[in-house]
Amino acid sequence: MLHMLPLSAIRIFESAARLGSFRAAAEELNLSPSAISHAIVRLERDLGVSLFERTTRSVSLTLAGQTLLNHASNAFEELRRGVELVSSKSAQLLRLHCAPSFAAQVLSPRLPNFLQENPGVEVKVAASTTYARFVDGLYDADVVYGEPLNREDLIVVPLGEEIVSPMCSPEMASRIRSPRDLLRLPLIRSDLKRIQWIDWFEANSLGPPPPPSMSFDRSFLAVDAAVNGLGIALESDLLARRELQSGKLIRPFHGVCRDNRYIGHYVAYPKSGSQRRLARVFADWLTRQYEP
Repeated sequence: MLHMLPLSAIRIFESAARLGSFRAAAEELNLSPSAISHAIVRLERDLGVSLFERTTRSVSLTLAGQTLLNHASNAFEELRRGVELVSSKSAQLLRLHCAPSFAAQVLSPRLPNFLQENPGVEVKVAASTTYARFVDGLYDADVVYGEPLNREDLIVVPLGEEIVSPMCSPEMASRIRSPRDLLRLPLIRSDLKRIQWIDWFEANSLGPPPPPSMSFDRSFLAVDAAVNGLGIALESDLLARRELQSGKLIRPFHGVCRDNRYIGHYVAYPKSGSQRRLARVFADWLTRQYEP
């Protein structure tokens, strides 16, 4: 009967199905390949269906196996979240969602300082361009690019002004004599940035910009491309701070041309909830990182 299936058998199936290999599942679960194979055979017998198609060298999921994997994966994720919620250690786990470029360029280099200032706290970070949905309990705080629209149940803290200006490698800068040189040099576009080359060109009365030579959907990729001498990026001084401080990038028109300034990032967290205190500690710490 279905209700008599051992959880261990489902766990073995989930591992083998996710990894696509009985041997890999055996290594993950510290069991023998033979034990994995026998457990899955028993599970298939109890369910009355085949979960894997087997050849001499590989295994692949049947339609029934794929269906069971989808549900098993969701079930184990729910179980993991439940254990976190009731665990005595959960109060010290900060589940953070973050804009990808901010996570790579700003948060990651500074996290050791946060952990040092808050011993016993563990931080779990997920990065994407979507906003976190706090109603499902997956995250305690969110660092977002652009001000959140639905603020009713959130505390939203702006993270300071960013300066967006052209930046390039020292070698590329040696080819620049005036802003109009940008009309003949390769420009790098950050697709998702709210301030684009047309905004900077208009602010400096240069007319329309030429088409970019390349574009990226993440600012950290545009920054890296500029470091490698592929062109000139229009980027935030915050997201490129390490590269600017190390001299890998320079701003050839800094203090000469008008740069665009705006508040690009915000930290948001729920007004209520068990992790509100820890989220506020993180938000206060992150805000201090913007202080001169």
